[in-house]
Amino acid sequence: MPLNERSSADNGLAYTEGTPVSRERLGRSTVLVVGDVMLDRYWFGNVERISPEAPVPVVHVQRTEERLGGAANVACNIAGLGAQASLICVIGRDEPGERLMELLAQSNVRAFAERDASIATIIKLRVIARQQQLLRADFEDPPTKEILLAGLARFDTLLPDSSVVLLSDYAKGGLTHVSSMISKARESGKHVLIDPKGSDWERYRGASLITPNRAELREVIGGWSSESVLAERVRQLRASLDVDALLLTRSEEGMTLFADAEPVHVPTAARDVFDVSGAGDTVIATVAAMLGAGLPLLEAIVHANSAAGIVVGKVGTSPIGYDELFPSATA
Repeated sequence: MPLNERSSADNGLAYTEGTPVSRERLGRSTVLVVGDVMLDRYWFGNVERISPEAPVPVVHVQRTEERLGGAANVACNIAGLGAQASLICVIGRDEPGERLMELLAQSNVRAFAERDASIATIIKLRVIARQQQLLRADFEDPPTKEILLAGLARFDTLLPDSSVVLLSDYAKGGLTHVSSMISKARESGKHVLIDPKGSDWERYRGASLITPNRAELREVIGGWSSESVLAERVRQLRASLDVDALLLTRSEEGMTLFADAEPVHVPTAARDVFDVSGAGDTVIATVAAMLGAGLPLLEAIVHANSAAGIVVGKVGTSPIGYDELFPSATA
């Protein structure tokens, strides 16, 4: 069944939970992730005074953590669910790059990193006190043309053994050749999922599924005054870009699937929301893993909604695990 098709019984209904998927079935899912990767560093501490040098809080750092960010977090989520995740990325020949590779190996992600000594691995440093983020500092350099072409050649090599292609765009330059990757993947009969960035979606033409949040979609189609206006604008957008389906993530309102039939809304499964960072990564990663396991799109989205409801209850970007998503299957 094509990605944008589903039963007529699905039209307009609200879905809240899905049937557990076996580890064995997910283990046969092979997802190729390409995109911008980064190392998320967290400094946790207490604030008890204001600096005498400037009107800013003084943070007494007591604990540090390092986590996978960007496309690396996406791949980590896929592997955490038990699917096979391969990752093509660009990093520097530096200490953060080495640490990123260590974390990917620990997460059972097959990483194919193009290393470039002329750039620094992307780092996002967050300073947190009492579960409140006080500051974020970003360190990044754009990748070179030569290293991006090497990544494209790697893509050609890995594509035949992948059931789903996931392109995670953080506008850092790692997906300069995204249009070529989409064309090659679709010609090979693969589902192509896009986590978009920016207002130029022409480069995503021909994708199977695009998964924007509200702000990202608004940047492309403008605001909307009603659900009917939203549905019509998304229909026009899909038609103009030849995209099978669009999944709009709506934070506390859940998510809505726009395909050829009537839109289907899935209400949020979150109980407590501490941090929404990384939730979009979890959504698209779960959808990709489930599609690779042979599930229909709507069922994959129901599982993705449940996964997002779990990760927003954590602080920072944290991957979802199989046991968390399907506790009844492991009880």
